[in-house]
Amino acid sequence: MSEQPSRPRTTGKPHRRPKKDPVRFLAFEVLRAVDERDAYANLVLPPLLRKARASGDFDGRDAALATELVYGTLRRQGTYDAIVAACVDRPLREVDPPVLDVLSLGAHQLLGTRIPTHAAVSASVELARVVLGDGRAKFVNAVLRKVAQHDFDTWVEKIAPPYDDDPEDHLALVHSHPRWIVSALWDSLGGGRAGIEELLAADNERPEVTLVARPGRSTTDELLGEEAAVAGRWSPYAVRLTEGGEPGAIDAVRSGRAGVQDEGSQLVALALANAPLEGPDAHWLDGCAGPGGKAALLAALAAERGAVLLASEKQPHRARLVAKALDGNPGPYQVITADGTRPPWRPGSFDRVLMDVPCTGLGALRRRPEARWRRKTEDLDGFAPLQRGLLRTALESVRVGGVVGYATCSPHLAETRAVVADLLKQFPETELVDARPLLPGVPALGDGPDIQLWPHVHGTDAMYLAIIRRTG
Repeated sequence: MSEQPSRPRTTGKPHRRPKKDPVRFLAFEVLRAVDERDAYANLVLPPLLRKARASGDFDGRDAALATELVYGTLRRQGTYDAIVAACVDRPLREVDPPVLDVLSLGAHQLLGTRIPTHAAVSASVELARVVLGDGRAKFVNAVLRKVAQHDFDTWVEKIAPPYDDDPEDHLALVHSHPRWIVSALWDSLGGGRAGIEELLAADNERPEVTLVARPGRSTTDELLGEEAAVAGRWSPYAVRLTEGGEPGAIDAVRSGRAGVQDEGSQLVALALANAPLEGPDAHWLDGCAGPGGKAALLAALAAERGAVLLASEKQPHRARLVAKALDGNPGPYQVITADGTRPPWRPGSFDRVLMDVPCTGLGALRRRPEARWRRKTEDLDGFAPLQRGLLRTALESVRVGGVVGYATCSPHLAETRAVVADLLKQFPETELVDARPLLPGVPALGDGPDIQLWPHVHGTDAMYLAIIRRTG
């Protein structure tokens, strides 16, 4: 009688297929897109959330949690990396990036949310099993159990140098900004420890959604009828959605009569429109118009005065966004695709010119937290010639007696006052206009004549604006 093969022995628990958590899986997908493709979360996350809701996988609470996991992890990425580094036995560069993303998501749940410790660890390990496999899931489990031994403040005390020994490195770890950005913001802000701490903390707060009622097309009264909507702080056209929500679901936004626009961006357009002129006021230019928020507000303001806006944008896809934003404007306008450093229009053609130049975006770290880890000091050298070239074009394009607004969404002195000072030397027949009276009611605008807005002071992005008049 032949011997029957014996049944294989099983030891331990039976193998279980990992269960996919749609919320954490979606958050992981966004982090991978940010890391692998240099994508921005504010562009990747919304369509994924809409798809998840449409499929029935998500409700409002799930969407809120996914959003918090993505943005919370990105804002604190540097600090979480330092904490994880203290819990592994190898250099962090030797840990695969997808593993680091799972660990960062887990660290944020443990140290930055109210999710119970056991739930944060088990959910992260389960995610690791789904996206990394069982072997690396064990590594994730071991590391996160070490992370869970302390709260955020205790970890910071362990990994950050004392403030008195190295103020910038201390602030960089406490508030999760690269050291060079801490230094640059501090130089621009001036003052002592309190101000820079408040600014860095504000960068880590989730910003409210702010709408703009485009004049002649919508009103703030219409927008204030939306749920949890309150009037803006400074702009007469601003409405804030205090509980977030989906702006695209609002009829006025969907139809283009209103838009999503930070209040600082609105103030820049208003200041240029309010600047006193000598002579006619018929031709306006937005020389870096994409993606169209300022251009749409300027076009509407111009239409109220019988003026015409020319909106110019170098990148064709961004020019299409400008055209979409201006579609339906109550007055005449034109959108063109053109290089602002080699303009197709004649010198002296415009009464008002806005040049909101490309920059490092350090003023919008609340909205694009990943930018703080992506930007490098050498980026400043790359932007410098373009910024100066565009301001040169603006000063050549405005007529004598007209005004130019030079704006950046960065408070870095190399992108703001240094650029303006250089061009004023090249164009001696110009003068700086005190921009502060152009924004009545807005406090703490600095010593002038230029304007610097701040997240912790004004609740806006850190927009910079200088108004320059051509005198000859």
